[in-house]
This record gives sequence, C-alpha cells and structure tokens, in this order.
Amino acid sequence: MAEPTVGTTPPRVLTIAGTDSGGGAGIPADLRTFAACGVHGCVAVCAVTVQNTVGVTGVHTIPVETIAGQIATVAGDIGLQAAKTGMLANAEIIEAVAAACDDNGIGRGAGTDRAAPLVVDPVAASMHGDPLLATEALDAYRHTLFPRATLVTPNLDEIRLLVEHDVHDRAAQYAAAKALHALGPGAVLVKGGHLAEDTDGCLDLLFDGETFVELPGPRFDTGNTHGGGDSLAASIASGLARGLDLEEAVRFGKRYIVEAVRHSYPLGAGHGPVSPLWAVRPWWDEPGPAAR
Repeated sequence: MAEPTVGTTPPRVLTIAGTDSGGGAGIPADLRTFAACGVHGCVAVCAVTVQNTVGVTGVHTIPVETIAGQIATVAGDIGLQAAKTGMLANAEIIEAVAAACDDNGIGRGAGTDRAAPLVVDPVAASMHGDPLLATEALDAYRHTLFPRATLVTPNLDEIRLLVEHDVHDRAAQYAAAKALHALGPGAVLVKGGHLAEDTDGCLDLLFDGETFVELPGPRFDTGNTHGGGDSLAASIASGLARGLDLEEAVRFGKRYIVEAVRHSYPLGAGHGPVSPLWAVRPWWDEPGPAAR
C-alpha cells in the first residue's frame, strides 16, 4: 500500500464567535467559508445559540476564561495567520477577546509587525435590524475592539447602532465610513446590501482613512442570505491569511460572497443560507474506486 501523501499545511484562521444550530451563520458559516477559501479553520466558541432558519430562541454564553483559553491554546500551538470575530454577546466577552488578542499576537493592539490581522464583524443587529446588544457592549466595540481591528465590516443596521448614522444613500455611506474609521480601526468596509439607493446593484465601500474604494456587485432577488455577513468577513480573513493586502483581500471576499449569494438555497421555513458549495469541486459526481 502506498504511503499517504503529506500535504503542505494551509494558512490558519481563527473564528471567535457563536454557534448556529441551523448551520447557516456564525461558526458553521465561518468554517464552511474557510474550507472553500483554502484555509484551515480554528474556533473559539463565545456563545451557543438555540437557532433555526426562523430565529434565535436561546443563547448560552461561554465563561470568559474559557474563551480566552481557546484563543491562547490555538495560537500557542497551531499558529494563526488571521482571525475574525462574530457574535460576542456582551461587553465582558468583547473586553476579554480584546485582551486575549493582545496577549496572543492578534490584531493591531498586539504591538508587533507580525501580528495576525483581525477582522471584526460587529454583530449587533438581527436580520430584521433589531438590536442584539446592550449599550455597554456597543461601547466595548467602539472603544476596546475597534482600535485593535485591521478591518471592521458592519452592515447598515449596525452602523446606525454604533455611530448613529442612518444610511439611505451613497453620500451617507461615505459619511458613515469616516465616522467608523474615527473610532480607530485600520480600515472600514461599509456593506451596501441594505442600501435603498442601490436597487439594481450592491456597492460596498472600503475606507482606510485616506482612500475610498467602491466595490460594486450584483443584487439578487432572494431572501436566502442567512450568514452572508459572517461569510464575507470570513472570506476576507482568509484572503489576509493567504498573504493578500487589505484591498486584495476585500476584493477576494467580495467575489466569494457574490457567488455564495448567487448559489444560496432555501432551508427550513425561514431564511436559507448563502452557499460555499459553488467553490467546491463536485468530486462526488466523478467516477471513483467505489463506482468502478
């Protein structure tokens, strides 16, 4: 019998987030995206949700010592080329994650040029725009985690909660990007998926404090967009881990999410998920040893 082929270790990316028992968002979406983008995914679980396609009916938060321990044990043994955050649930968890990132070479607060980039997806509103976090948690995002972020990726509902900008047109999208960047992240991606002005397209806006980059894309007539924000942030983190610069990584993520929404599928009685399957070679349809 031939010896198994030993492969090259791929880049490693850590998701610091909550679960989704329906498999469409949160950590499951991140891991699906990581695999589709060619990186190895690691996890630090911050919360366990009771969730399906209709909604969330329960949340169990993880002790902050366990969250910090997950980050440290993965970073210390496996090593990380990037990390991203998702649902962090409360101020105590946000502050603990920020400290753990500092301690383990993640993000701009780690004090080293070799720090792993950190993408912060500030999950603060539901799919329907309802607030998910208390005021103190929003403050922890603004003043503790954002200054450590390489990139933050809020949607328009989260922008309204974080910087009190109600974005309905392109000019307001630009103003919101400036307000968010003033909170200290390296760069901001203002997602345009909910922008009323864009009826035929979906323009995301990248701002690094000096330069604006418009990233247009198609808009699809589908309600199956669950996990879209998680997947975009995870694909951008994957691009950064693969050595792309920030703009290249955001373009990489934009291409990924356009196709993931294009290939989204219905699931359950509510909102179906965006799909990573477009990026997976369908080996199961090819003849193999079992089929011969």
